Amino acid sequence: MYMCAFASRIFSLLIRRPVEGRALIRLVIADQVYFTAVQALSVVVPIALLIGAMLIIQFSEFSSQLDIGKIAVMLIVREAGPLITALIVILRSATAVTIETGYMNVLHEIDSVEMSGIDPLYIIAVPRLIGITIAILCLFIIFDVVAIFGGYALAWSLTSLPLTDFMAQTAKALALSDIFQGLIKGVFFGVTITVVSLHRGLTTARQITVLPVSTSNAAIECLFYCLIISVLVTVAFY
Repeated sequence: MYMCAFASRIFSLLIRRPVEGRALIRLVIADQVYFTAVQALSVVVPIALLIGAMLIIQFSEFSSQLDIGKIAVMLIVREAGPLITALIVILRSATAVTIETGYMNVLHEIDSVEMSGIDPLYIIAVPRLIGITIAILCLFIIFDVVAIFGGYALAWSLTSLPLTDFMAQTAKALALSDIFQGLIKGVFFGVTITVVSLHRGLTTARQITVLPVSTSNAAIECLFYCLIISVLVTVAFY
């Protein structure tokens, strides 16, 4: 209940778009996208490459019975891509946001912002919501491209899979609904991760010793909610 009220307040600020602090918000959004997406590429790309190659190799022995391209679309684009991207963002950004906002709460920095006449959520929550959501969508697309093409290139160097057949099968199996499903999950994941991590950080008791517990709880809750969202979106499409 408190989480829903917190999310609705953030979205109301996003819709109203107060004039105060817009330049600072644009700067925070850019910083958040850079930290969440750009700096995470060194982690996302190798993981996508290894997972894509692993999945393709695992099913390569059944290539005469099963459509490997269709399997790649089902496992990577629909399910693994969004979830693994969300997991990486949770481990890097959600914990960082919880710790950052928790320290701001403990050190009374949020009170200082409020005393200046600016809603703290507009400065703190809105740019992180936008930045993390954009970053997850970008990482999701990069993960899928690297996992499918880079993963197959690695699998091709280790097995005898025909490259042309795989590309044709993947192109035939990939539909707009698959991409749309992944993008929907990415948006919901971004909103959920941001809201949960911010809520945990901003409601932390003003004791530094409590912050590690709030951070671990935020990570667990983010993962749990993302799994629920993934199942619900998958069921909605099928």
